[in-house]
Amino acid sequence: MTIQAYLTFNGNCEEAMGFYKDVLNGEFTTMMRFSEAPPGAFSVPEEYQNQVMHCTLEAQGAVLMASDTMEPDKLNVGSHCSLSIGVKTEDEGAAIFNQLSEGGHVAMPFEDAFWGGKFGMLVDRYGIQWMVSSEHKPE
Repeated sequence: MTIQAYLTFNGNCEEAMGFYKDVLNGEFTTMMRFSEAPPGAFSVPEEYQNQVMHCTLEAQGAVLMASDTMEPDKLNVGSHCSLSIGVKTEDEGAAIFNQLSEGGHVAMPFEDAFWGGKFGMLVDRYGIQWMVSSEHKPE
């Protein structure tokens, strides 16, 4: 299992992550824009098409992930970080997701993700934002 920080930005994710890349001497292993989501996966307003849907920066064994938000009114600078848990199996992911969500709020159910595996988002009873994803295992 891994636990990593996931940052959310209001339209300047690429700029911020580029800064962190330079400071940490890292490299982007993923950079996906909202326009790259499969048709019908979810609705993306035109003004968000070129913003970052997901970015992964790796530097000396550390991983920092981030995205831009499509809900700028809900983004509070200072509380715009989620903890992301990656697990090997869907069963392990479901168990962790269900336990963390007890007494909290599910923002996105733990279910099949278009990129493979399963994914869900929640805020636990203490106000901490979590993302849980299981490993994608192509058949």
